[in-house]
Order: sequence, then structure tokens, then C-alpha cells
Amino acid sequence: MGWKIPLFAIYWDETDIQMVNEAIKRGTHWTSGPDVAAFEKMISEYIGARYCLTFNSGTSALHAVLLAHGIGPDDEVIVPSFTFVATANAPLFVGARPVFAEIEEDTYGLDPEDVEVRITPKTKAILPVHYGGCPCQAKELRKIADSHNLILIEDAAESFGARIGDRKAGTFGQSAIFSFCQNKIITTGEGGAIVTDSEEIYKKLKLIRSQGRMETADYFSSTETMDYVTLGYNFRLSDISAALGVAQLNKADKIIEMRRSNAEYMSLRLLGIKEIGISKIPQDYFHVYQMYFIRVKAGRDSRDKLMAYLASKGIMTKVNFSPVHLTQFYREKFGYKQGELPVTEKISDQVLTLPMYPTLGKEEIDYICRKVKDFFAKGHGH
Repeated sequence: MGWKIPLFAIYWDETDIQMVNEAIKRGTHWTSGPDVAAFEKMISEYIGARYCLTFNSGTSALHAVLLAHGIGPDDEVIVPSFTFVATANAPLFVGARPVFAEIEEDTYGLDPEDVEVRITPKTKAILPVHYGGCPCQAKELRKIADSHNLILIEDAAESFGARIGDRKAGTFGQSAIFSFCQNKIITTGEGGAIVTDSEEIYKKLKLIRSQGRMETADYFSSTETMDYVTLGYNFRLSDISAALGVAQLNKADKIIEMRRSNAEYMSLRLLGIKEIGISKIPQDYFHVYQMYFIRVKAGRDSRDKLMAYLASKGIMTKVNFSPVHLTQFYREKFGYKQGELPVTEKISDQVLTLPMYPTLGKEEIDYICRKVKDFFAKGHGH
């Protein structure tokens, strides 16, 4: 349907068009080229990591980063169930097993106490998610990882630019991934990146990303015969997409400020509605609001009715996320049942993502909040 207010809208300007045009007009280096190198350098500087490699999606970045860290068959990786399915699928890509742990109710990231309980001799890594633009309890998770000699890999797909104090999400683990899918903070349409401070991991990732090829020059403009030294994939981001990424990253701080300003206004407008909960951001946490969500206290039935009511008023909403462990695939493969992750399941039954994007106007926010208020005032939420 055509939404009066969509869930998200991409922020773009003439520089996005200009950068992509210039990349196309070069007539060469559309696959790997100068914009890929420029985008990677900009990301590593912005995040504060030594190395960055771009990928054609956040999902392929997750796959590659687990391979680069040597995670494979018989290993266990602790993940949240309250996430996009790719986080949980990634261990399966490399023959490992995802082990679901609970989330906590401040940041909706992995609960450090529950993570500690799930560690076994087979545990190799912890893979937390910075949910919806808010950092998870990354410092606490890093301490646990270090004390058990585990790898911490951050899934920061939704939280580009988020930070705890002055440390950006993506700098707490040994490596981290980002996504540049169309609904993210900055976008290349589809795309992803990995940041790391490890030269060894960086070198492995270069091989994995491009067919296992040991490149001493640009493959497409060199006559040199290059050797293939490991199993690799085609996970590259195109130079045209990277050109878009450069233009987007140049305005990342502006985009984030617009989102934060809109989220602050929306929170103020929703504050008096006793039937819903609004996130309280921990002190020193910088939220970038890739998503803005509320929790409907009465639970799933009331939440779903609110969702339908808002849809009838032209307002798109979404449940981010239904628990991964209760999807058909995970139920059939691992025998998961309702009730195994009670906190995750409760939050998933209450959560509803409202529209949030840089160009969302005050009038539109007023309209959304008025309709949420109307729904409960009419007694629908019982």
C-alpha cells in the first residue's frame, strides 16, 4: 500500500547523484576502484579502527568475519534471538552453532549475566548486536570475553556512529560489522563493512572477500597472473556503490543529528501515554536512532491492534524483531519452543517500531503521536 508516513525514507542530496555519476562516467573501475579505497579509509577514520574492508552486504560481512576469526564446525557462538536473522545464521554459514542468550531491558542488547551462564568449553565467540542505533553493554561483554579467552565480534549493522562515551560502536570487539542497506544510518543501497585493529584479520578478510586471490595489483587492470591461496567468495562492494557511500558518509553527522532531534521530539510527544514504554538511554550512551520503537505494556494482542490501527491511518510500523529462535527454521533445526527465552519473548511481544528518518517533519510526528494517543483513548489497548 502507499503509506502516508513510511517506516523509513533515505536521506539523499545532489552530491549522492554527482558522486555516482562521476564513478559511472570514468567508464572503468566500476568493480574495484578509487571510491572503494576512499570509502574504506573514511570509515576506519570515522569509527576509530586501524583497518576497514567493504562488503556487498552486512550479511556477507558477518560470514567473512567469522571465517577470518577461524570459527567453524564444533564451535559455539553466543548470539541474541532479538535481532535480524542474519546474526544468528552467520555461525551456521561456517558450520558453527548459534547459542541464544537473553537481552537486557536497558539497551536491548545481550545480557552480560545471561551470556556468562551460556559459556561452555565449545564457546568460541560472543556476537552481540547494537540494537536499533543504541550501543549494547559492550564494555561488560568485552570483559567477559577476555576473562574466558573468547572473541568478541560486534554486529553494529544498525548503529553506525553510535558510541559509549567517546568510543564508537565497532571498537569494543576484535572486529565489528556494519550494514549499509537502504534503511540504515548511511546507505549504499546494499553494502556492508568490517572494521578491525588486527592486521592478520584484515589480510584474511581481503582473501575471503575476493575469491581467495592474493592480489598484488588491481585484478581487473593487471596482466599479472595471481595465485589463489585459500577458499574465497565474491563479497566485494562495487565502486559505484562505494561512491554513494563516500557521499553519504560526508553527511553522516548531519543525518544522525536530524534523527536524534526527531527522536527527542517524538519521545516528548509520547511521554504522557501510560500504556506504552519509551526507552531510557543509559548515561553516556549516544543513540543514533536507526529505529525508534515503543513497547506496548499490555503485550502482543494490544500491540498488533495498535499496528493495524496505525496502518488504517496510513502510518507504517513494524515489529523489530520477532525472536529468531521461534522462526520455523530454528524450531525445526534445533527444536526451540516458546518460553525458552522469556525476557526476549516478552520484549518481542511488546515492541513496535514507529517511523523514524531524517526528513520526518514535526507535523508528521504530531500526527503519529496523536494517532497512538487516540488508539488508547478509545480503549482499544485492552
